[in-house]
Amino acid sequence: MSFQYIQQLPEPYVIKNNIPVPAELQKLKIQRDEEIRKVFTGESDKFILIIGPCSSDNEDSVCDYISKLSAIQEKVSDKILMIPRVYTNKPRTTGEGYKGMVHQPDPSGKSNMLEGIKAIRNMHIRAGMESGLTTADEMLYPENYAYLDDLLSYVAVGARSVENQQHRLTASGIDIPVGMKNPTSGDVNVMFNSIKAAQIDHTYIYRGHEVETSGNPLAHAILRGAVDHYGRSLPNYHFEDLKYVIDLYAKMNLHNPAIIIDTNHANSNKQYQEQPRIALEVVRNRNYDSTFKKAIKGLMIESYLVGGRQEVNEGVYGKSITDPCIGWDVTEKMIYDIADKL
Repeated sequence: MSFQYIQQLPEPYVIKNNIPVPAELQKLKIQRDEEIRKVFTGESDKFILIIGPCSSDNEDSVCDYISKLSAIQEKVSDKILMIPRVYTNKPRTTGEGYKGMVHQPDPSGKSNMLEGIKAIRNMHIRAGMESGLTTADEMLYPENYAYLDDLLSYVAVGARSVENQQHRLTASGIDIPVGMKNPTSGDVNVMFNSIKAAQIDHTYIYRGHEVETSGNPLAHAILRGAVDHYGRSLPNYHFEDLKYVIDLYAKMNLHNPAIIIDTNHANSNKQYQEQPRIALEVVRNRNYDSTFKKAIKGLMIESYLVGGRQEVNEGVYGKSITDPCIGWDVTEKMIYDIADKL
């Protein structure tokens, strides 16, 4: 064979027994999941911000950042519901570069996924306990979701994963909101097919078992912009783009039509400083049209303690080592500006 088996990873229940969720956090997750569910079903008109670093590579700086978010959450809780991004897997177009904390290196520098799984579980637990905010993560590897399913309040399926059958079927068995990004091509029909697949029941193979799912009525759209054949960014957060997607939703007869707008990636043409402007444009359009207000549930924002990005070994505390993020001062002002305009 052309690949080598390194180690047999423990079943999720083993990891969960060894790293249990504190009772306080279990109670918090139940409460937060219900609050978030009500936004997606339309029972609550709060505006969701899925916000945080592009990738969570350092537990201390991630938890410091989320504790800062928590302090602001208390001040805007009448209008905004924040879900911190604790993204522990990083998709790579070519497979090169930093792939996330799940690839935690051992002392020799080799990837050790068992230690990585433990590290990401510990980080999500610490983040929730210190901040009182349960977290979001990207489902890059569907089988790994089982190691975190008792901790997360939101799951995203990325632009490069949204056409994958295993992602779609796994999303259909998740009981929290799952956001399906449009693919990098921008084809929203692919995104809608993924949402439909996630909302209906399936029988399939998962972690070596035949499983049956009941469908996830909270699966929804994330608009992240597109890239054309020449590598140019094509945003899809403008009024006309949103109207087109809302109209398609109406034709699809899906449960709980909902849109989250990603303010970075192709929507910002990778100009991360544009995120506050894009956020306010979305809020303005949402206020302009009642159908927009009903459909647009929130934003996805890349933000960290220090603005910009750095190389992996530069060592700046709280600065992204993947996509550039807005820094804390800009983030704080942006959140208050959004709350003021809602």
